[in-house]
Amino acid sequence: MKNKILSIALCTAGAFGLTACGDYLDTKSYSEANADFVFSNMTTARAAMDGAYSEWHSAISSQIFGDGLYYALDVAGSDIMRHPEKYAAQAARHIPEAFYVNGTEAAAYNPVTYGKEAPSSPYSVLFSVVGKCNAITSAIESTSGYEAMMQQTSATAMSQLYGEAVALRATAYRELIKYYGDVPFQTKMGEAATGLSCRDSIYDVIIAQLESVEPLMNPVGAKTKNYLSQTYVDALIGRMALEAGGYQTRRGDMTYVDGEGNVLTIEKKKEDTNGASYGRRSDWQKLYTTAKKYFQLALDPSHRGAASFSTNYADFFVQLHGDDAGFADESIYEEPFQQGGSNDPRPYSLGRPSTGAGSNDYPCKNYGQGRINPAFYYGVFDPKDLRRDLSCAVTGGNKGFEKLLSFAPGSQANGGGIACNKFDENRQSTVWTKNQRRSGINAPYMRLSEVYLGLAEAAAALGDETTAKQNLKLIRDRAFGGDGNVDAFIAKEGSLLKAIIDERGFEFAGEGDRRWTLIRSGFLHEKIEEIKNLTKDMLDGLKANGYYTFANGNTISASIYTKMVDAKALLGYRLTEQTPAGKEDDPILSPGWRGVNNDWTVYGLDYKGNTNTNLAIKGLFTKLSDAEVEALKADGYAETAWGSTLVDNYDEYYTYLFYNFDYNKAPIYLFPFTPNTMATGGFTNGYGFVNN
Repeated sequence: MKNKILSIALCTAGAFGLTACGDYLDTKSYSEANADFVFSNMTTARAAMDGAYSEWHSAISSQIFGDGLYYALDVAGSDIMRHPEKYAAQAARHIPEAFYVNGTEAAAYNPVTYGKEAPSSPYSVLFSVVGKCNAITSAIESTSGYEAMMQQTSATAMSQLYGEAVALRATAYRELIKYYGDVPFQTKMGEAATGLSCRDSIYDVIIAQLESVEPLMNPVGAKTKNYLSQTYVDALIGRMALEAGGYQTRRGDMTYVDGEGNVLTIEKKKEDTNGASYGRRSDWQKLYTTAKKYFQLALDPSHRGAASFSTNYADFFVQLHGDDAGFADESIYEEPFQQGGSNDPRPYSLGRPSTGAGSNDYPCKNYGQGRINPAFYYGVFDPKDLRRDLSCAVTGGNKGFEKLLSFAPGSQANGGGIACNKFDENRQSTVWTKNQRRSGINAPYMRLSEVYLGLAEAAAALGDETTAKQNLKLIRDRAFGGDGNVDAFIAKEGSLLKAIIDERGFEFAGEGDRRWTLIRSGFLHEKIEEIKNLTKDMLDGLKANGYYTFANGNTISASIYTKMVDAKALLGYRLTEQTPAGKEDDPILSPGWRGVNNDWTVYGLDYKGNTNTNLAIKGLFTKLSDAEVEALKADGYAETAWGSTLVDNYDEYYTYLFYNFDYNKAPIYLFPFTPNTMATGGFTNGYGFVNN
């Protein structure tokens, strides 16, 4: 089985001509040196692998984790997250976010808006990663010791390296499938990939390849969380098996087969759109069984290595903001970013916004491309959930001062509404103030909480309610300080599986995970309908009454009351954390996880005598009485537009929220191939996209 999987035939779309792909799919140029030389010792072998990691770092930096297609597709377009600027001003982002308006805008969408052409497109950069991994795996497979290595039952330095190359290639293909659907498939150096292979067969072959190298790798170490490990491979198999067995939109002009060439039956859900159907493989349970097995292995003490689960949810993000040398305890894999080094886009695009300049500011400009749907923040996130404030920010930074994030459409801290809060340069132990996008905050690509929730999801879908509930409880109890009232939560959600999917939403809120999770789990349409209805109720209530009270007890009002205060003098610090018990009404401490860096003066900021750096807020979650308002005004608070700004921008927050989405049709969520990609690859676009 271990060697057979490398020669499994993949389906190719018969409807397309087969011509050679571009140079970015041809791996011959990468490894002219023969295998005997390159892999004669671990120094040269590791150098080859480091080259592949370097290419992956480029993909992470510019395409799939903060910028590029991640920027356009992942960070918004779910019931949790949205884009901050006006629909008309950023149509290139909003149209894919809204699933191309039921596919009606697919033909008019410009494929090079975010896709670009080679060599800087996400497609070409990811295939460059594939090519470099192919060079390494092909070279090792040609060595005389390969067969013996594959029969080992434990790791050696060379088998670990081979496993890393296989795992990195699988990771690149996982991203390609997520963004493009069916793509060329190639695992041999020097052979150009041609035509399109269906994603199902790619998934099957890749998962089998990962299973073959998993026993030959080492668990993650405390100082090696920037390398792929056995722990990562276990979790990656689980992640990809859930995706392979989940719901996806498939084009209608291909025959879909499994990894052995058997034609698959697809269980359709919803109506076809532009000739594409939404459904899942009829053998999905087999894949979910694989997911369950490997998620359990990742949690086995002999496999999980140095990845440890904290009883405090905030620890992971606090540790991410530490100095360059460390990794978060819960991480299985972090993509490392050196402070002051290469483009670090996640804090810029998905972090707490700042209106600072691009250089020499406190902190420097952070755009805040990803925002939180206000109805989700107010009406869905439980007020007692400790993750809410760490995930969602109502204030940003403004040259060392705290600033309210108005609901007026905009970017930075000048508007756009509630922002993501898990990446905040104010919170770093050492801050880089010379340039934007150089924070040095690592990119968390895999951590233990996903493994627990993935295991819970697979178990629930397979009918193992005991395992599912145990793992859901672990995550939820941590988020509620010990008692997440899991039974009541499941009852409210209507099923154990729905509860797990929504728990994943709370756990990864503000990280760009939700859109793909809803697509593959099949809950996309109902969650969009729920947030649309809740948003309309909120806006209509604000318009009619000046406030709206949600079922969870939160009230959003037309106005709130704010004033700047000297938190350092009042509290002894400017940067707050979790709201202390009994301080839920404190205007500085609630909501928590805000404020500004405790001492920007260390970095050169001159406050010029104005030390009122923090924003005190009253009326954010409750309707204030007339007497309370008068008392606040007497105390120096100013009335500040809040919910009224949502009403003023009704179309931006409701009409264009999943603009004209049809709850009965297949979602067009993928990205089109660019003209040069199609011309060199010998295939065409599906899903209603243009072909020239």
